[in-house]
Amino acid sequence: LRLAGREVDVRVSTLPSSFGERVVMRLLDKQAGRLNMTYLGLSDNDYSELKRLIHRPHGIILVTGPTGSGKTTTLYSALTDLNDQTRNILTAEDPIEFQLDGIGQTQVNNKVDMTFAKSLRAMLRQDPDVVMVGEIRDLETAEIAVQASLTGHLVLSTLHTNTAIGAVTRLQDMGVEPFLLSSSLIGVVAQRLVRTLCTHCHGWQAADNEQAKLFTEIGIAANATNTATEKLTENIINLPKPVGCDKCNNSGFKGRTAIYEVVPIDDTLRRMIHSNTAEYELEEYARQQTPSIRADGLRKVIEGRTTLEEVLRVTKESALTDDAMIV
Repeated sequence: LRLAGREVDVRVSTLPSSFGERVVMRLLDKQAGRLNMTYLGLSDNDYSELKRLIHRPHGIILVTGPTGSGKTTTLYSALTDLNDQTRNILTAEDPIEFQLDGIGQTQVNNKVDMTFAKSLRAMLRQDPDVVMVGEIRDLETAEIAVQASLTGHLVLSTLHTNTAIGAVTRLQDMGVEPFLLSSSLIGVVAQRLVRTLCTHCHGWQAADNEQAKLFTEIGIAANATNTATEKLTENIINLPKPVGCDKCNNSGFKGRTAIYEVVPIDDTLRRMIHSNTAEYELEEYARQQTPSIRADGLRKVIEGRTTLEEVLRVTKESALTDDAMIV
């Protein structure tokens, strides 16, 4: 259907309840499938790092996060950047959310035994340069993805984990050998969606002591732009807040954006994964190298794009004190 002059797909879920039928409709903006990475809201450092990763000739890049956190949009944006007519790009999806021009997209169908694993195995016989697998759900799919990356293919996929480093543990728990994982994985991106403030009506409010302390200790770790860093210094006790107007239906928010954690797998992390190092040690090392997902959220709060409450809502509590100070 068309909403506000734009083509929108609607995914509907129904469930019987004691008071009648319960219906949830998920709106999928078709234009999102035509976005490139410049529209994702990545910080300059994260954008450069992810751009570098997707232009590697081979390896696995994983995007992690809960259902509905924008993982598919991020993958589609990366594929759009790669789709310059010099690469053979194939995808296996369930379902195909957007049609991408110039990219071969395959619909997974478990009813006829067309699983992610079988789709991936078939696609590797199609001479691909880049392969996107909608989700790694089992050991068979994970092992085929690893072998594909080790034989000269760039593989993009998703996992459901809370942190970027958690993806390493999840694959090991599935049964992927550490020596294979360390040789194939080149980067992990964790993300969450937060609501963006209405640009027509949002205001500012004084932060309490705990909030001010949070920004003093962690805020600069967000790789903020110069403007945002100046705002942090000058307005350390001021935080953006929703107000509400006719432009945003009096909600104070309009649209959503993602907050990110981009973790490239460097030589040190590779050795740690190969040695089957504990997850908390991998996390500690990652925090010394890259800002956490909460730090990126704080950067967007500093810039007045979302609220502190939104960032705290979608990030883990322990991140309050564990984030590294990385300028």
